[in-house]
Amino acid sequence: MPSALPVGDPVPADGRLPQSAVVGLGQRPFGIYVHVPFCRVRCGYCDFNTYTVSELGGHGATVDTYADAALAELRIAREVLGEGAPPVATVFVGGGTPTMLPPQDLVTVLDGIREQFGLATGAEVTTEANPDTITPEVAQTLAAGGFTRVSLGMQSAVPHVLATLDRTHDPTNVRSAVAAVRAAGMQVSLDLIYGTPGESLADWRSSLEAVIDLAPDHVSAYALVVEEGTRLAAQVRRGQVTMPDDDDGADKYELAEQLLGGAGYGWYEISNWALSEENRCLHNVNYWRGADWWGIGPGAHSHVGGVRWWNVKHPAPYADRVAAGVSPGAGREVLTPEQRHDEAVLLGIRLVEGLDLIEVDGAGRTAVAGLIADGLIDGRAALAGRALLTVRGRLLADTVVHRLLAT
Repeated sequence: MPSALPVGDPVPADGRLPQSAVVGLGQRPFGIYVHVPFCRVRCGYCDFNTYTVSELGGHGATVDTYADAALAELRIAREVLGEGAPPVATVFVGGGTPTMLPPQDLVTVLDGIREQFGLATGAEVTTEANPDTITPEVAQTLAAGGFTRVSLGMQSAVPHVLATLDRTHDPTNVRSAVAAVRAAGMQVSLDLIYGTPGESLADWRSSLEAVIDLAPDHVSAYALVVEEGTRLAAQVRRGQVTMPDDDDGADKYELAEQLLGGAGYGWYEISNWALSEENRCLHNVNYWRGADWWGIGPGAHSHVGGVRWWNVKHPAPYADRVAAGVSPGAGREVLTPEQRHDEAVLLGIRLVEGLDLIEVDGAGRTAVAGLIADGLIDGRAALAGRALLTVRGRLLADTVVHRLLAT
C-alpha cells in the first residue's frame, strides 16, 4: 500500500498560507506538479500513492472525473496565491500512470493551469507515460495541447527484470513510443531502475546500450529501493528474492556514468543525465534548488516560501473536498531556518554545479579537507569555494551530507 503521510499541523479550510510564505512570491521559479494516481496494475516495488480501478470501485476522483477535480484544486490554488502568483515556469504530470487518462484530459488540465496562472515563455511541460500508452495520435494530441516533454517509464530492456518489477509494458514498444514522441516534436526522457533482484551487470549493460541506441534527450537511472509495505518488501522478508549488495549498485552506477558519459550525456544530478543543459528537467532542478511549487491531486505535496503541505491521499475525499471549494490539504509544516539550511545542503550537493561552501557552517567546514582526502569531493572545486561530488562521492552522497552538516 502507499506509504503513510507525514504528521503535521492542520491546514485551514480555505488553504490560506502564512503571510511569510507569500512574501517574495514571483521572485522564485514557480512550478505545478499534477499527480494522477491511477495505474492498471500496482508494481510490486512501488509505494507511491496509486490505485487501480478495482481498488477505487468507481468512487471519488476516477479516471473519468479526475480532470474536473484537478481543475477545482487549481481554482483553490489561484485563490490562495492571489495576484502575486507568477506565470508557471514548469509543469510536471506524474503518477501513477498519467496516460491512463485520455490525452485530451491531460490537455484540459494544462489549459486550466494556463487559465488560472498563465505559462511563462518557453515553459517546460512534461508528462510521464507508460510506453504502451503512447501512440502517434496520443503524442500529437499532447504536443498540440502544449506538452514539451514525455518521460517514458522504460525501467529495463530485459524481460525477466521487467517481470520481477511487475512492469507490464512490452519492451519492444519503447522504440515506437520514442518515435511517436519525437515525430510530434517533443523531447524524450527515458527512466531506468537498476538493482532489481536477479539483474546481472550484463543485464544492466544491455538496458543502458538500448537506451543509448534510442538516443533520448534525457536519461534518469534510479537505484531500486525496497519500501516497507510493498509486495517486494514482503518477498525479500520471506526470502523469496534476494536484493543485491551495495557493491552491485556501485558497479551499476559507475557503468551508467561510463556508458552514458561516453555517449555524450552529462550528469547534472546524481541520478540524471542530459545531452545538454537545455535538455535537463528544469522542473526537478527547481525542486533541488528550493523553488516554489503547488502539487495538484491526491497525496500531492507542495512547497511555497518555506511552507510545505500535502493533500489527503485517497481520491474519494480529495474529490469531495475540492468540489466543495475546501482545501484538500491533510497537513503542513512551516520549515525553520535550520531545516531550510539543511535542505539546501542536502539538495544542493546533488547537483553538478555543486554546493557553495558558504552554505556550510562551523564543524562542517572542517570536514571538507577529509572529504577531499577520501575522494568524495573535488579538491580543485573546493579551492574555488564549491563542494562538488566526485563519482565516488555521488555513490556516498548521504555520507557527504552528514559530514558537511556535522550530524
